[in-house]
Amino acid sequence: MVRARVAATATVRRTAGRAGRALRALARRRPGRRKGPVPELAARQNPYARALGLLCVVLLGAWLGLLVVGNVRVPVGPMNTTMTLRPSLTGGTKINIAPLGALELRSHQAPLRLDVDVDQLDPERSQALVDHPERLSGLQDEVAQDVEHGALDLAVRSCIAVVAGATALGLAVYRRPRRALAAGGLALALLAASGTSAFATWNPESVLEPKYSGLLSSAPSLVGDARSIVSEFDVYQEELARLVTNVTKLYDVTSTLPVYQPDPTTIRVLHVSDIHLNPASWKIIASLVEQYAIDVIVDSGDTMDHGSAAENGFLDPIPDLGAPYVWVRGNHDSRETQRYLEGLKNVHVLDDGRAATVAGLRFAGIGDPQFTPDRSAARGGDAAEGLAGARLASALRDQRAAGTPVDIAVAHEPSAARVTDGEVPLVLAGHVHHEETEVMKYGTRLRVEGSTGGSGLRAVEGRYPDPIEASVLYFGRDTRRLQAWDEIKLGGLGLTTAEISRHLPEGNRP
Repeated sequence: MVRARVAATATVRRTAGRAGRALRALARRRPGRRKGPVPELAARQNPYARALGLLCVVLLGAWLGLLVVGNVRVPVGPMNTTMTLRPSLTGGTKINIAPLGALELRSHQAPLRLDVDVDQLDPERSQALVDHPERLSGLQDEVAQDVEHGALDLAVRSCIAVVAGATALGLAVYRRPRRALAAGGLALALLAASGTSAFATWNPESVLEPKYSGLLSSAPSLVGDARSIVSEFDVYQEELARLVTNVTKLYDVTSTLPVYQPDPTTIRVLHVSDIHLNPASWKIIASLVEQYAIDVIVDSGDTMDHGSAAENGFLDPIPDLGAPYVWVRGNHDSRETQRYLEGLKNVHVLDDGRAATVAGLRFAGIGDPQFTPDRSAARGGDAAEGLAGARLASALRDQRAAGTPVDIAVAHEPSAARVTDGEVPLVLAGHVHHEETEVMKYGTRLRVEGSTGGSGLRAVEGRYPDPIEASVLYFGRDTRRLQAWDEIKLGGLGLTTAEISRHLPEGNRP
């Protein structure tokens, strides 16, 4: 009897043990789970994919963090600047001085670039330097301290930005705090490695070999070679004070221009004239085309100096200026010059009242009837110019009668342009090497441009060099009428002035 109970008890225990093991095995199984390795095991089997994914999350998160909060505002000398770190393959430092352009320094080699945007010049600090030029001797140390303070502040802010960005993106992707913290730590390590690389490759001599762009590309010829400035700093103190004054005026002028906001449909015309073989003009024109989003360039003549075939190669940069080029012949441009231009791409040569529609505006023009490249050729006087103006006025009337009225007429001599009064809303001219504007008796506005070449080879004939002048004209796309214009004046040979003035026609003034 006792043996039977013991056997039964043993049988029950064995059965219960089997059932318990079966239930535990069943409990470990999840519904709908396919056979195969668990996720952790699969990840262990492909560690390279896991590492690559984490690296992508870290880089993207760090970049987003820098974009959102990775900049600081720092006063540097007389300037208020914004410093920003940007991902880069080449490193270096880029200093943006709108609207003059930018300069790049090969300051370091790291996957990070330092961008410094000059927001504005502080008038009080700038004027203090102008009033006390002797303070310029300590300006270098002051700027160095300001940059050092700003760089330290930027480094701290950038660390916070990249760690926060990488951690937040890691948490959103992996949904595990440990992985997110790992992403933030890796981002901090990468930033520290980049900073170490920048420190190890820091090149303080890079300030002596900057790369200029925009209007600043003429800075070496205007201010002098950087090495000379460093070695003869005392000599440049007075010029530097003057440069600070002029740039301050430029910022003051641009901030107080009359109210006019061009919309995306506005047609922008760049008026140039009397380049007279100055090669620097092409760089200035190309920079203005880019900065003002110019739709069409109008040249009212005297692009050449003697109109010889040997000079024709000077015209080759025109197709690459970034906008269509409308041109009329001046008294220093020969028929050979005109034929050469007619063969260039994107150039519209106007003569004998010929009309062309370019960038939504209709132009008509006439070349100068006289060719007087030097004093050996006698001019025909105002009679020849009057006849040329009469032919242009007749062509304008014919265009209007045909239902294709002209928006802008172009002539080289103002005396020829004045004959078109009443036949066209606006007529452009040059020749006199200084800017003039007038509304004539019958309502036509005459705009005479100065010399965009600073009078070319004649720049040194007078007591003071002629300035480089050009204008940006703004037209409504629907009305095709002048809404505003900016006069741009740069210092001539050896000068460093820059002025911009905004003008509104009487009907557009607030």
